[in-house]
Amino acid sequence: MSDKRKDLKKLDNYPDLMDARCQTMKTYDGFSLRTALWPATVPAPKGTICLLQGRSEFIEKYYEVIQELRQKGFAVATFDWRGQGGSDRLLDDPLKGHVRRFADYGRDLDQFMKQIALPDTPRPHFALAHSMGGLILLSNLPHMRTLFERTLITTPLLELASQQRRFMGLRFQQQTIRKLAGFLRFLGRGKAYMLGADRKPIDPLGFEGNPLTSDGPRYDRNRRYLVDFPELAIAGPTASWLHESCKAMDHLQSSDVQATIHTPTLIITASQDTIVSTNMAEQFASSTRAAYAISIAGSRHEVMMERNILRQQFWAAFDSFIPGSNPVELTDVAS
Repeated sequence: MSDKRKDLKKLDNYPDLMDARCQTMKTYDGFSLRTALWPATVPAPKGTICLLQGRSEFIEKYYEVIQELRQKGFAVATFDWRGQGGSDRLLDDPLKGHVRRFADYGRDLDQFMKQIALPDTPRPHFALAHSMGGLILLSNLPHMRTLFERTLITTPLLELASQQRRFMGLRFQQQTIRKLAGFLRFLGRGKAYMLGADRKPIDPLGFEGNPLTSDGPRYDRNRRYLVDFPELAIAGPTASWLHESCKAMDHLQSSDVQATIHTPTLIITASQDTIVSTNMAEQFASSTRAAYAISIAGSRHEVMMERNILRQQFWAAFDSFIPGSNPVELTDVAS
């Protein structure tokens, strides 16, 4: 029997996406994750894009991007991470952004690829990840090198931006935040909201001053999903989520770890990003042999949800990097 909570919302607004194939994937520890596949719309597909969302996101938010990927000749495979979107929540309070171990995200991704994406979608497979999805992907690329031909990551979560490291009016180093979150876990407060975390899933201030996108209609569209379907929303992170995420970020700073990443990877940063550190992403790319970074001037954190003039630069970079698309020189995009 279908679980209505996991059905895709507002698909009737996107009639060319009505051929989605949705199913529930049961994780190793018993949680149900919402997955969706869209077949390619051309007789000879260029491959499959595996779309990996950021923290607090959900499949519906990417309908427009999925349409564009299919128009380029790709199939699309995606799912909601555990604890968010239409997947099972991990705590009694469904608004808490929580994870017990960051490695659980990697296990879910590996299972999704082997159980859902690889058997049912055309090769080759490429990953398109955003923010937290980028952190999960990079953390697992060393042992997933045979699964993805290439990976493209927008504004990866490799370090929190300085604006996100403020508590009680003070700005802290990320190492201090990691220790504080770890101390709260030690005290048995890992499932509680992190100090200073937002407990409301929808920004009450609206578009003005939001850190995600400078495109008003796209911001309003995504916000409307949360108003109409509050079951898709989560609020701020727990101490456990922040501690685990900081540990994962720190792990990727090791040169030994970076040397094990061999999958060609393009990182796209945003010059106006106040969610994650652009400098850290660029440093990571410069010290990782298989990675390359470009920046989109004027973009905020959600590059794929930005104004058309900025999205055009994203798609030009995509076309230059993912084989089978229209070739465009990366130097032209970065100039």
